[in-house]
Amino acid sequence: MERMEQERTWDFDAGLLPLDFANTAEWHASPQPDEKLNSYPDLIGWSKAAGLLTAREAAQLLASANADSAGAEQALESAIRLREAIYHIFSALAAGEPAPAESIAILNANLADALAQSRLKSADGGFEWTWSGDERRLDRMLWPVVQSTAELLTSEALARVGECADDRGCGYLFFDTSRNHSRRWCNMESCGNRAKALRHYSRSKKG
Repeated sequence: MERMEQERTWDFDAGLLPLDFANTAEWHASPQPDEKLNSYPDLIGWSKAAGLLTAREAAQLLASANADSAGAEQALESAIRLREAIYHIFSALAAGEPAPAESIAILNANLADALAQSRLKSADGGFEWTWSGDERRLDRMLWPVVQSTAELLTSEALARVGECADDRGCGYLFFDTSRNHSRRWCNMESCGNRAKALRHYSRSKKG
């Protein structure tokens, strides 16, 4: 665990934190997804870029991980297990299917842990969520991910969660902000443009 988190540009275009987390594996619906969280420092790097950890907190967790490599590996495995559960839940719901019971069970187990760490505190005349758990816990960045996932699943915004329709298994999850819920692709420059080209080629052959 000697290296710091890998410098890379992370994708936060999905529109919501749980979907951005699910998209840390690309081509998620294909037989061979492209894993982006290949190490605990990668998880720290994504969490810092997502605004879940400050630079100080990230450095503190990396120092703890250096002292406990087995614990860091376990935290990474827990993160990937949670991410896969989140992906399969929203992928199923986007397709109009029931969420897998096993994935719901994994989410609920993580939710129970996250709720045990959550507290309310006064802020600007109101209240906001904060976390009271051990700042050195190597999986602490998962708490806000779990909380935001539960909030999305219980909100009207759930109806706007979609998945890229690319037939190769892109699997990119997104929050559909189009007026008539018509978005089908991760973006038009890649999967959408390919589908458009295929439709044009099919019409040309028929013509």
